[in-house]
Amino acid sequence: MAEVILPALNEVDALPWVLERMPSGFDPIVVDNGSTDGTGRVAERLGARVVREPRRGFGAACFAGLKAASAPVVCFMDADGSLDPRELQGVVVPVLEGQADLVLGARRPAGAGAWPIHARLANRALAAELRRRTGLALHDIGPMRAARRAPLLELGLVDRRFGWPLEMVLRAVHSGWSVREVEVRYLPRRGGRSKVSGSVRGSLLAVRDMTAALADVA
Repeated sequence: MAEVILPALNEVDALPWVLERMPSGFDPIVVDNGSTDGTGRVAERLGARVVREPRRGFGAACFAGLKAASAPVVCFMDADGSLDPRELQGVVVPVLEGQADLVLGARRPAGAGAWPIHARLANRALAAELRRRTGLALHDIGPMRAARRAPLLELGLVDRRFGWPLEMVLRAVHSGWSVREVEVRYLPRRGGRSKVSGSVRGSLLAVRDMTAALADVA
C-alpha cells in the first residue's frame, strides 16, 4: 500500500512500540539520523529497512527516506511514539483514492503532556500564516502525512532542517495540489524528550527554520 518514512534520532525506546503497531501493507523505512543509542540496530532487528543519513536535520532525514523509497505512495511520521501508526490508513486512503494529493494529520492531543503549551502556540501561529498564504483551512503542520512519491520529488524541496514540512505544503499548494487534513491523535512521546516540542529552545529553532521556509517560498 505505502512505505512509511520514520526520521529517527535516538529513538531506541519508542521504536519497538511504533514498529509493532505498523499496519499490514505499510512498510517502514527508519532513517537513522546519526543516533548514538543503537536506534538503527534495533530497527533492523525488528525487521524495518534502515537508511543511515549522517547529515543532521529533520528535512535531511526525510529526504533520505524519500529517495530510498520505491512505493508509489509514501507516508511520513515521527518515530517517537507520539503518533499511532494504526492511524496511517486514514491519512493515506484519500491519496490512494485520488481525493487529495497531500494529506496532513492534524493533531488532537490525547493524554497529559502530549503537546506542551509553548509548542502548541508556535504551531498555532505557523498554521495561521499558512492559512493566510494558501487560503486553505489548515490547523496543523501535520507530522503524519501522505503523498505520491514521484510528484513529491518533483516539488524540489530544498530545506533540510525543521522547515521541511512547511515547505512541502507551500510548494504543493503553489503547484496546484489538493491538500486536506484528517484528524489524528497526538500522544505523549515514549522515552526521553522531544527534540522540538520538548523544550522552548527546540520550538524556537523549529519556528526559525519554518519562518525561513515561508520566506523562501514566495
